[in-house]
Amino acid sequence: MRLVLGVTGASGALYARRALELLAVQARARPDLRVDWVCSSTAPQVWQHELGAAMPTTWEGFRRWDRTDFGAPFASGSSAPDAVILMPCSMSALARVAHGGGDDLLARACEVALKERRRLILVVRETPLSLVHLRNMVAATEAGAVILPAIPSFYGSVRTLEDAIDTVVVRALDRAGLELPLVRRWGDADRPADAP
Repeated sequence: MRLVLGVTGASGALYARRALELLAVQARARPDLRVDWVCSSTAPQVWQHELGAAMPTTWEGFRRWDRTDFGAPFASGSSAPDAVILMPCSMSALARVAHGGGDDLLARACEVALKERRRLILVVRETPLSLVHLRNMVAATEAGAVILPAIPSFYGSVRTLEDAIDTVVVRALDRAGLELPLVRRWGDADRPADAP
């Protein structure tokens, strides 16, 4: 399985870092899993601001591609990845997906996913939403993307911020085809007795 993680400059670098952590664990257990990642021009600045450290250039053997490097395999439909996840996904990245275009590798990865009918999951991070944002979400959905807002689930005995982040990250990885037994799912036998 080949997966591309795109990190934009939207607030929510915690989501991207946690996704990389979980994907690294999966890659150690699954030699068939290949993960590449690419960042927007503003993602490193947000990462530094929110996480207090510079964005790493590598992660457990995953290649981080420069956003201008169209030599990346996933820039071509002949080598399309199985899934592309933008996490977090800014509203400007959403607009590029909804209307096509863009001049960087992040936008191209999304275009390839759509044209090749591969999974494209957009973990959008914005509030409140304007009518422009909502229309772009509809257009992206009509084009084949999945809009997965970064809204945590709380029915699984979430107790910490990390637990809440995991509910979003695991849900996005589920949509990409990687189901992780990390969070309690609805209907699990060990759910709290007071859960509906």
